[in-house]
Amino acid sequence: MPNVKFSYRYRDAGNYKNHSWVIFADPDNVELSALEELIQSKIIDSTYFYVDQWQLPDLHFSTWNNQLDHTWHEFESIEYTNEAPNAKFNLTGFMAIIKKVKPFTW
Repeated sequence: MPNVKFSYRYRDAGNYKNHSWVIFADPDNVELSALEELIQSKIIDSTYFYVDQWQLPDLHFSTWNNQLDHTWHEFESIEYTNEAPNAKFNLTGFMAIIKKVKPFTW
């Protein structure tokens, strides 16, 4: 059974980027389409989310400009992978965390 790789990044005001990913074990064989649908229902403008709400590692740079930089991260992609899991919870646990996030409204 393949694991699931969640790729995301942080982009600061100067367009410098930190990319990373988290690999989740998927013992329940969740379909990527179900995960994608859940993610899309919770992200801002089809891209942005707050890593603290999703319990993912923060990718912000060590230098911070309060007037220019922002706090959100960008969702990039999900895919199946044979790489070893590196997350502290499995995919079903991650989905439970996302489900608790209130959808963003302007």
